[in-house]
Amino acid sequence: MVSVVIAGLAIAAFAQQDDPPSAPPASASDLTAAQLFAFADAARDRDDFATARIAYRALATNPDMDLRNEARFRLAMMLANREHRLKEAAVELRRILDEKPQAGRVRLELARIQAELGNLGAAQRELRAAQAGGLLADIERMVRFYSAALHAGKPWGVSLEATLAPDSNVNRATRSDTLGTVLGNFTLDRNARERSGLGLALRGQSFLRMPLSSGIGMVARASGQASLYRDAGFNDVLAGVQLGPEMLFGKDRLSLAGGPTWRWFGAEPYSLSWGGSATFLHPLGAQAQWRLEGGLARTTNFRNSFQTGTTSSLTSGYDRAFSARLGGGVQASISRTAARDTGYSDVAAGGSLFAFREIGAATLVLSGGYSRLEADARLLLYPRRRSDDRFTASASLTWRRLQWKGFSPLARLRWERNRSTVEIYDYRRISGDIGITSAF
Repeated sequence: MVSVVIAGLAIAAFAQQDDPPSAPPASASDLTAAQLFAFADAARDRDDFATARIAYRALATNPDMDLRNEARFRLAMMLANREHRLKEAAVELRRILDEKPQAGRVRLELARIQAELGNLGAAQRELRAAQAGGLLADIERMVRFYSAALHAGKPWGVSLEATLAPDSNVNRATRSDTLGTVLGNFTLDRNARERSGLGLALRGQSFLRMPLSSGIGMVARASGQASLYRDAGFNDVLAGVQLGPEMLFGKDRLSLAGGPTWRWFGAEPYSLSWGGSATFLHPLGAQAQWRLEGGLARTTNFRNSFQTGTTSSLTSGYDRAFSARLGGGVQASISRTAARDTGYSDVAAGGSLFAFREIGAATLVLSGGYSRLEADARLLLYPRRRSDDRFTASASLTWRRLQWKGFSPLARLRWERNRSTVEIYDYRRISGDIGITSAF
């Protein structure tokens, strides 16, 4: 249903384009661009897709930007609509947008394909970028009206990421070799101090959407991530499943979800959490949206029963597309942990900013954040009550043009600094990721 709606928007935007050339070629060795277009179109129309692909890709090397992007567009439409090769079609559309970010119809077609692939968030971003880049008034009104239909998109989807992950501090530990306590200074063993390492980072998520009635569906999600090292004692693995309804109220969306999350550290069970969340999304004009999320979870810590407790949280975020190539957002959050030991109970609050910029065939994302944590009481072993100031920054670059079966190269750099009144929680960390991510 979603792809049909956005296809209608794209067809309406097509009125801005010229009619395709239709002159037949005189000879294979002396073809003008117009004749080669006609030859490719004729091959496409008789379902000779292999020949059409060769001809369109030959035209896509033309030095004239308008000609090569017209060839890419016709190739993308054939791949998507006739051959059902959606990921390859999305790559071709991305190549056009690398050179012509203001191409409204191209973004609408890319949004349609993203929706068919189940990437609803990406489809929404493309719609917002299309509006930021400027559309005909009638098309813009239709986009605003139908953007909520994206939430009834593909019934399932999967995304994956695999990277090599160098890390200066795999255990987020202090550099100090001693720990100050009320009993004097303790000497920390090697595993309790900062350790560097090179690991393998794996991340993935999937969803299954089951419609129940008009505007209401049930969504099941599964997610996992793992940081794996040669020394298995530092392996950190999380896995979770959630189930809940998703409801549309006009342009707004409310999602409820709940389920368990397991964590293993050092190949042994670390914790089990049972929790739920509620997420509310509200569009703000043509180019922005507001998000509000609340969560509640009960965590059992198998290593330290004094840390077993309940955590509640509230997060608010604002995202905006400033132009067809530039966007960003801001987020604020607060959380409360009530643990069995008041020394492990705390209140934390913070905020973050992010911005993304399309640079040629790559997407650059920058982010930074700050949070403050205050414990309820002093742990008996330490001379001071815990109070942390945590600073984070990251930069990532994804090369969309280098694509293989929907995956693209990814490079990410992260910096983290936690200043704490309790020495064991005071640490510095620089980490990175070099690998591949599912781009569409």
